[in-house]
Amino acid sequence: MSAPAVPESPRPAVEPARDPYQVYLDSLTSAESRRAMRGCLDRLAALISGDEVSSGAGQPWHLLRYEHTVRLRALMTERGWSPSYVNKHLVALRRVLREAWRLGQMTAEEYQRAADLPTVEHTRLPTGQHVPPEVVGAALAACERDDSRAGLRDAALLAVLYSTGCRRAEIAGMTLGDYDPGSRSIRVRGKRDKERMVYLTTEAVGRMERWLAVRGRPAGALFCPIGKSGGLRIRDGEPAAMTGQAIADILGKRLAEAGAAPRTPHDFRRTFIGELLDAGVDLATAQALVGHSSPATTARYDRRPERRRREAVDRIAMPAPRPL
Repeated sequence: MSAPAVPESPRPAVEPARDPYQVYLDSLTSAESRRAMRGCLDRLAALISGDEVSSGAGQPWHLLRYEHTVRLRALMTERGWSPSYVNKHLVALRRVLREAWRLGQMTAEEYQRAADLPTVEHTRLPTGQHVPPEVVGAALAACERDDSRAGLRDAALLAVLYSTGCRRAEIAGMTLGDYDPGSRSIRVRGKRDKERMVYLTTEAVGRMERWLAVRGRPAGALFCPIGKSGGLRIRDGEPAAMTGQAIADILGKRLAEAGAAPRTPHDFRRTFIGELLDAGVDLATAQALVGHSSPATTARYDRRPERRRREAVDRIAMPAPRPL
């Protein structure tokens, strides 16, 4: 399998300030998005160069033409990448080409031709798992068996995750100032820096208040790392923020202690949306609570049609075995 042949650049190495790779990543407002798109561009650079450890930084993106980009699309498919994974990389490819055009490194026609790639069409069953209430309860019990600050923090974190359906990066970005116990609300900064309000159940507020009793009330991250000695991690005089991966690691740890199968933070998000729709909450309200830009995205979390089809099949009685 050969990588697409890209002509050598007649120019010197691209300066970082004019590198479409860096400009594109700098345009993203979320650290999680920057990590994801950096990974996509680095993998594309590896396909272009044939070097598995290549970085997208300094690559001659401006020299890519339609014959190169269509070959990249074919290589991703030939490697067995899922359609959604290929399409994610195509988004990154189109965006880095657009930055090359904006920087004056490609003509408008060169950009339009190179970026004119259809997405990979596919139909897949919804991914992820539902998180049953008993699994959440078992994970909370695991937190309660831990009488350290981490146990209180993790119980509050799981309660927020379950009762708001927030993304892991959104929880990592919450600050004490975002939390209003009077209205049981938290201000959330989502993708593209969009703000919305989410609301906690009374039980979640109780767990939050128990955590804040040991965290204290200084400004800073709502959930912060805790050192081996039990002290809070402080940065610039305030509780330090956690990463989205740290949120996922905490969830994995508590589920393992509970003897439950692994679940992801996004499984909690799927479950939250499904529970709202099952409870009769209208689609527009559910969309606003989870911060989706389109109701079609929220609708994909609706488990009711699947259950109705299963209930329809249950009406068919299997004949009892008997001789003719």
